[in-house]
Amino acid sequence: MFRVDGRGNQDPRPIKITPSFLAFPEGSALIEVGETKVICTASLEDRVPGWRRGQGKGWVTAEYSMLPGSTLTRKSRELGVAGMSGRTQEIQRLIGRSLRSIVDMEKLGERTIVLDCDVIQADGGTRTAAISGAYIALYQAFLRMVHNGIIKTNPLKVSIAAISVGLIAGEQILDLCYDEDSRADLDFNIVMTEKGDIVEVQGTAEGEPFSKNIMQDLIELAEIGVSHHFAAQMAAVSELQNEL
Repeated sequence: MFRVDGRGNQDPRPIKITPSFLAFPEGSALIEVGETKVICTASLEDRVPGWRRGQGKGWVTAEYSMLPGSTLTRKSRELGVAGMSGRTQEIQRLIGRSLRSIVDMEKLGERTIVLDCDVIQADGGTRTAAISGAYIALYQAFLRMVHNGIIKTNPLKVSIAAISVGLIAGEQILDLCYDEDSRADLDFNIVMTEKGDIVEVQGTAEGEPFSKNIMQDLIELAEIGVSHHFAAQMAAVSELQNEL
């Protein structure tokens, strides 16, 4: 199948992660996946939600937004909870769930990390890019907290990344851009750890139902893609460790 950017079916888009992208948050990163670009930040709050108090455990939550100039036509700002679309709420919950799954909350203590993922340019796969980029922002925040004596050890248990896979005209495709995502017969977002464990699978048949064999094939295809994200994350982590 011909792809708009000339890639093979099993080729991911180029990925670049720039850590320490912003000066003020505890952690930050710019992640670029093809033409998709997301700024991810991690901010420390010295408190936890009311229902979490007194348990000696921390919390990680996420917010997600697409800036007005991130799409071909201006996207209106979503102001407040009342103005937030169902899609935005679903994505930020996905990001929060994904990152919480790899954090030892007892090591974090009664503190909250807020992950803000702001899409500055969207060409498909914004939620998966946000997860891969938020990991680096979170890693940097924890690195600084250890360095400053706020916590004793890094609470991260394993690294995490995400990528999209899909089915177009019967062909299995890795890392869909917007053009491909808009015409896919089947679209999956898969979140995995570096050990190959699955954190979450979001998948929908746009038309005909799909078999379990196709699902397994797509998960294996996603493994190829996330390996590239993990390599980019390792390079970013090396930069962060050299900063201290």
